[in-house]
Amino acid sequence: MNKFNYQLIFLFCFLAFTNSIFGQRQPIDSSLIMDFEKYDPISTLVVPENPVTSAKFKFLDIHSHHWRINDVTYFDKLFAEMDTLNMGALVNLSGRGGKRLKSMMDIVNQHPQKDRFIVFTNIELRSIDDPDWTENTVKQIEFDVANGARGLKIYKSQGMSNLDSMGNRIAIDDPRIDAVWAKCGELGIPVLIHSADPASFWNPHDENNERWLELKLRPGRKRDPKIFTFEQIIGEQHNIFKKHPTTTFIAAHMGWYANDLKYLSTLMEAMPNMYVGIGAVIAELGRQPRMANWFFEKYQDRILFGKDSYKPKEFPTYFRVLETADEYFPYYKKYHAYWRMYGLNLPDNILKKVYYQNALNIIPGLDAKLFED
Repeated sequence: MNKFNYQLIFLFCFLAFTNSIFGQRQPIDSSLIMDFEKYDPISTLVVPENPVTSAKFKFLDIHSHHWRINDVTYFDKLFAEMDTLNMGALVNLSGRGGKRLKSMMDIVNQHPQKDRFIVFTNIELRSIDDPDWTENTVKQIEFDVANGARGLKIYKSQGMSNLDSMGNRIAIDDPRIDAVWAKCGELGIPVLIHSADPASFWNPHDENNERWLELKLRPGRKRDPKIFTFEQIIGEQHNIFKKHPTTTFIAAHMGWYANDLKYLSTLMEAMPNMYVGIGAVIAELGRQPRMANWFFEKYQDRILFGKDSYKPKEFPTYFRVLETADEYFPYYKKYHAYWRMYGLNLPDNILKKVYYQNALNIIPGLDAKLFED
């Protein structure tokens, strides 16, 4: 028998062997195949649970949005919902400015509990090339404050997607806006500013990206580092804070550094006029209770409670993280946080500062009686 025949016999035996082995394998049960977003196991961990439906102390929500206010009856339902949460007052960051803000305030002022609804104004950057833009915008802020505005809100679009007349991105630290920041300092009103997005939105959308699920479900949130980077946008924000030390700034979403509190601490030290709001980053704090407690202890006078989107059913998760010592409980949006959280069990003195006392220090005209028990 020649060498070729031996090779044929070996190949036949090998194929027969592999067929007998693999032929016995059972087909995969299709019911066991699922996408990652469907996998949401119920924990078998048995630990004390202390869900909180209303805050331990009255609080102010520094970060809320209310646009469609057509008449005074809007506030009857809103204030009733706030009462169930033990919310003393909220800040509507969507005042819009000018005549629209005045129209909103005219409606607000008809309600007997009007002091519970604080309004911040907004500005329009897309007309920044107009010769009188700076002068007119400063006048608008003066007009808005005279009509009840207590602060200025800057949206992330004002620094990321707003374009000038030539189609160029308007940097939020454009020197033409300096007079605006200075005027806010002069008037004693804070500027709550949202710049950039989570840094992961700029990273490759792959298996190493912690925001993979969110970007899969909402692909419009992906950012192209070739256009601008996270560091570039955040750097422009910090340029403003440093350039205007007598103006109070509130970095929305903890400046997107809630996942790196040690670095955020260096920023807090470098910019003492910077406060931080915890809106939409409670899941970051809840997964690092020891580090978060250190941060809250160190910067207890400069942290503000905020929620962002107004959805009453989501507030209890914030209360539970801040107030309890509960372990391993879920966030309410898996695409934001697929991990479990732990309570910070903040002491009452810090909790009161975060809930309302710090806001009393920086929002002009805020009535302290709104937060009395």
